Amino acid sequence: MSGWRLGVDSGGTFTDVCMVREEGGELTIAKVPSTPHDPSEAILAGVAEMVDGSPSAAEIAFFGHGTTVATNALIERKGARTAVVTTDGFRDLLEIGRQRRPHLYDLQRDKPEPLVPRDLRFEVAERVYLGGEEPVQPRAAEIDALADRLEELGVEALAICFLHSFVSPDHERAVRDRLQAALPGVFVTASHDVSAEFREYERLSTTVVNSFVGPMMQGYLRRLRRGLTEAGIECEPQITLSNGGVVSFDSAESSPMRTVLSGPSTGLVGAAEVCGRSGYRDLITFDMGGTSTDVALIRDGVPTMRSDLELQGHAIRTPMLDIETIGAGGGSIAWVDSGGHLRVGPQSAGADPGPACYGKGGELPTVTDANAALGILGGDRALAGRVELDAEAAERVVAALGEQLGLGLRETAEGILRVVTANMARAIRVISAAKGHDPRDYALVAFGGAGPLHAARLAEEMGMSRVLVPETPGVLCAQGLLAANVRTDYARTQIVAARPANLAEIADAFEALEERAERWLEEEGIPAERRSVARSADMRYRGQNYELRVPLPVSLAGAADLDRLVADFAEIHERTYGYRLDDEEVQLVTLRAAATGLTPAVEVAATPAGDGDPARALVETRDLRLASGSSGEVYARDRLLPGDVIRGPAVVEQMDTTTFVPAGARAAVDPYRALIMELPA
Repeated sequence: MSGWRLGVDSGGTFTDVCMVREEGGELTIAKVPSTPHDPSEAILAGVAEMVDGSPSAAEIAFFGHGTTVATNALIERKGARTAVVTTDGFRDLLEIGRQRRPHLYDLQRDKPEPLVPRDLRFEVAERVYLGGEEPVQPRAAEIDALADRLEELGVEALAICFLHSFVSPDHERAVRDRLQAALPGVFVTASHDVSAEFREYERLSTTVVNSFVGPMMQGYLRRLRRGLTEAGIECEPQITLSNGGVVSFDSAESSPMRTVLSGPSTGLVGAAEVCGRSGYRDLITFDMGGTSTDVALIRDGVPTMRSDLELQGHAIRTPMLDIETIGAGGGSIAWVDSGGHLRVGPQSAGADPGPACYGKGGELPTVTDANAALGILGGDRALAGRVELDAEAAERVVAALGEQLGLGLRETAEGILRVVTANMARAIRVISAAKGHDPRDYALVAFGGAGPLHAARLAEEMGMSRVLVPETPGVLCAQGLLAANVRTDYARTQIVAARPANLAEIADAFEALEERAERWLEEEGIPAERRSVARSADMRYRGQNYELRVPLPVSLAGAADLDRLVADFAEIHERTYGYRLDDEEVQLVTLRAAATGLTPAVEVAATPAGDGDPARALVETRDLRLASGSSGEVYARDRLLPGDVIRGPAVVEQMDTTTFVPAGARAAVDPYRALIMELPA
């Protein structure tokens, strides 16, 4: 008997559940309302709905989970009472940070308060000197006295970061072990365990974030594991990391900061999987949910990566997918600022009370209300199969906003959609044009509960001509979990010139990383035939301050391989910055090894073509309050077959989302039941 793979993605409004049979690819999906006070409640409710009958819980061979618990704890500053232990003289490093301003001319902008106040930051007399001088060893008596002080202060978590521990972690390791023994109930993070790279501020901040969210994340994962066990699921549960891979709950408990992009990262994995099946490998992903929008770029089937992130002013340095997030979702609230201008977001109505059209007491106009007021959302079909829309409530709150602007109902609703589209377009430019990629060379793949509803408008704004809407776009993040590989990343800063004379040094450093990667894959129980270790290096021209990541050739056996690596770096540099410096020396700065346990592919058969007539799926003709003043046909997505072609204006409804096809566009169903929308030039 074949097993089943179960994926659950927790969103701000809905929790998405997706299940697939490992043989045959039979797919089942569900959406349940999220429970923000404890996300595990919605997860377990969704799991119970899936395994109520056939299949049984015992038939679940894989359970994967994408979460925003760590992200929300950081954004809301609801983490543990955390202390810092650092090298003598560096107590204020966390507060000083980098001398950068996100808005150059905003002289009134305040820096966010550090997660650890100054009275909980402590110094230790220790030092490792890179020039070969005799190191200053930490004294046991000082560490023991510090342990007593930390216990007296009621510290729940501890972040240890010494100045040069990325080169020599012995001091950090000794202090970590001594404090852990003295404070058994405290969550302890040493910087070399989570970020063995140079740049002390980013390493310290990453370590602090890990400890700050650690106890909450640890408790959440253990609570969820108990619930899954009680539900009868026997497999080892997995959680998504920011790099798009999954690891066991045990592995994630020690480094929860690696889950800050857990939720959106699997959307990229799912998009690459389903769109690759349809023959599209160059994609810009557009994941719009109830509270936020995530966009990213996939080139030749591979999502682009980055090494750092600043979230709410807190630096995090760990390998992650390059995802840009903004506060624009279906629940984003439209409002008028003090200058009389229309704004949308970042405040959201969330799941409770939600948009006014949900009928749960919401009285503020949202993006979803604008779509309902225009007639794009509506009819007899419930949103997500559960929420009956109240169009009159939507019209009432949108009209009230229009009175403040001096606009009618239609103009106000259209204005809300134009503003939120402009916000999302800016995010796409950040991950495409700003990094040397022309968005017109890519297809826009829309998913999330609200993505397909807004994709055509966004594509038109960006000058893109093609939109892809997968068969189950509203649960694609959960579906991506089912295809995610087991993965973790190792890194080591070792600044070395790209010269043939240094090949042996480079090879030895990579060998040490690969040994760690292989050891981890062994511990995770990955069979040898499913293991893969990919190497890359962060590189720069000598004298530059920041690096670009470059994949390495299979080997660096000789000068020719090194020349190829340097040429690859120059090409990436030119694409990113518009120039190259062929006469400048190139340096390898941080060496990386990505350990991957390959997940067996689930075979999905193509659906036989229908008769090409979408009339079988026609539900109604609905009046749409669009600028053109036309009506539009409404289709049921589950009755459309490969070969069907829909011409706009039209609305395609399904359980997990709604797709809008504008006037002049056409949408065709492909053999894998994806909607391929072509927009007029």
